[in-house]
Amino acid sequence: MKLLLTSAGIKNGSIHDALVRLLGKPIHDATALCIPTAGYGHPHGSPQGAWRFVAGQEPRCPMTALGWKSVGLLELTALPTIGRHRWERWVRDTDVLLVNGGDAVFLGYWIRQSGLAEVLPSLDRTVWVGLSAGSMVMAPRIGEEFVEAKPSITGDDVTLGVVDFSIFPHLDHPEFDENSMAGAEKWAARLGNPSYAIDDETAIQVVDGHVEVISEGHWRYFGPGA
Repeated sequence: MKLLLTSAGIKNGSIHDALVRLLGKPIHDATALCIPTAGYGHPHGSPQGAWRFVAGQEPRCPMTALGWKSVGLLELTALPTIGRHRWERWVRDTDVLLVNGGDAVFLGYWIRQSGLAEVLPSLDRTVWVGLSAGSMVMAPRIGEEFVEAKPSITGDDVTLGVVDFSIFPHLDHPEFDENSMAGAEKWAARLGNPSYAIDDETAIQVVDGHVEVISEGHWRYFGPGA
């Protein structure tokens, strides 16, 4: 699977161009499934917030309103009650998975519980586009600071480990005082694995293990060789 791990969606031309390259086709020729699950695990999540993500009514976080050929809804908490032969076909037939923010540990739990985690390694052509927690879930862990519902659904901060680095999103966001570079430094020092702090104009692209930062903003890498 090809990953485009963003802080706040397809925020600028550079991230948009990276997405098109990963798709190998124009957005208007590509099909998408959006996954709102993480929002339900966040203490501030709501049905209204889920609707805004699905309906493309979040202009600060462009995802579903980019002009896709089609957009469908994939709610992970429903999958255990649906035959895998049905939903796995939906996933395999789509070009991109658009994964909303919220609580990354909650999201990781339902990716595993739903069976999607077992399918992801075989999705060679699919693009995973994460937004905040939808990106962080691919890390080995997120850090206690980003466990939104405490205690977490799993009792820890461990996520999927698809990549070997963690992500500190929304760097220096004016609405989140705690998301300063100083806060990121303290967070990174406690993790024990490589990590990136990225602002909302930045994304991390991962293809075949190769990591590339796509940015029109600012970011910082913490780890070997930093």
